[in-house]
Amino acid sequence: MGGGGGQFPRFPQPGAVGLNEDGHCLILGGTKRFETTKEDQTVTEPSMQIREWIGKRLEESGEDLVREMVRVFAEALMGAEASALCGASYGERSEARSNHRNGYRTRRWDTRAGSIDLALPKLRQGSYFPDWLLQPRRRAEKALVSVVTQAYVQGVSTRRVDHLVQSMGIEGISKSQVSEMAKSLDEAVDRFRRRPLDGGPYRYLWLDALMIKCREGGRVVSVAALLATAVNADGRREILGLDVVTTENGAGWLAFLRDLVERGLCGVELVTSDAHSGLKDAIASTLPGASWQRCRTHFLKNLLSQVPKSLQQAVATLVRTIFDQPDAASVRQQHQQVVRQLAERFPEAAAMLADAGEEILAFTAFPKVHWRQIWSNNPQERLNREIRRRTDVVGIFPQRSAILRLLGAVLAEQNDEWTVARRYMSLDSLRLGQPTALPPTPPTDDEEVLLAKTA
Repeated sequence: MGGGGGQFPRFPQPGAVGLNEDGHCLILGGTKRFETTKEDQTVTEPSMQIREWIGKRLEESGEDLVREMVRVFAEALMGAEASALCGASYGERSEARSNHRNGYRTRRWDTRAGSIDLALPKLRQGSYFPDWLLQPRRRAEKALVSVVTQAYVQGVSTRRVDHLVQSMGIEGISKSQVSEMAKSLDEAVDRFRRRPLDGGPYRYLWLDALMIKCREGGRVVSVAALLATAVNADGRREILGLDVVTTENGAGWLAFLRDLVERGLCGVELVTSDAHSGLKDAIASTLPGASWQRCRTHFLKNLLSQVPKSLQQAVATLVRTIFDQPDAASVRQQHQQVVRQLAERFPEAAAMLADAGEEILAFTAFPKVHWRQIWSNNPQERLNREIRRRTDVVGIFPQRSAILRLLGAVLAEQNDEWTVARRYMSLDSLRLGQPTALPPTPPTDDEEVLLAKTA
């Protein structure tokens, strides 16, 4: 960009901007420095028409025209600001002058147009820094930070981010620079995690946990990321909370649910989740009156572990018939029938199914139109897969704050999409009556004998 001996290509420092007799815009200035070479000793006029200047730069710069224009106008604005601080234009004699220029210093500026070497004016007294354009100790344009941050959230690896910025004409970017730029997400993520939950009542709540690897105390450990989603009063899905705890236990779930309640979680009638350790007690303590639905998908996987692999598909098909019934009474009758059929060959699986009856059939107390959405954690699992796609790129997180940063940004983005997407449940269906408290079906004689044998 610049020539030897501290010479830089200079556009005339603007003292004023106006129109000539032909209506052309002119940037006016005094005596300025211009780069000269042995091959080209021509002198440029102190003032030049912008159209002529752009035409000349287009011929000389070609693909670098945008980058050259950004540099020139940024330096022209800095020159004008420096002149205002000095009380007079560059080279102007004035009694109002309070300071003088003292040359220039270079500063690399990474922009979407590529890397630009800016010449920042120096003052004899004090210092000058264009904080409206640059940030101290940061050489990247805010828009570039946004691009890198978005790539980070979308699960693009650091190597690919480096290739991305190189394709934009920037020299490259390191892992530490990507992490530093990603910290700009912290404030937005913190606002998202601490926002008031004022969209209630939240009739249905889904809870889940993801195990993620993180470095702590010089070791790689697994920590639990707790997630909560719900359907709000408008029938749309909403991500309510995210937290990272050391162990997925009752204490962690209790603190997580208490935070949700303090922020405004209310009106919960059914909580759907896997059989996480301590979760049932935490729900009972923080959400009185809410029922618990054990995820049928996770339960079926546990049940099939009691069956030979060659027969697992047949048993899974049999168990699914429980959920294919037209009404709540038929569902419970089919549950009893399947227990009796399994007892003949797989008594352990039959006992497991009989014992979990109330947990996996809690959905039957709610409107049938909602059954497919509330009887399992499958809606949450789809969200988990999207999160895994992003976290697998990182592998091992350097600290917990990095987990919250990435997951929080992903979830905030997903929550925004749900806000404008079609309703997850219709308003008419949400207006249906309160859940019906069906009495538990008494066990048959065969079930009593089976339970007694496995006790």
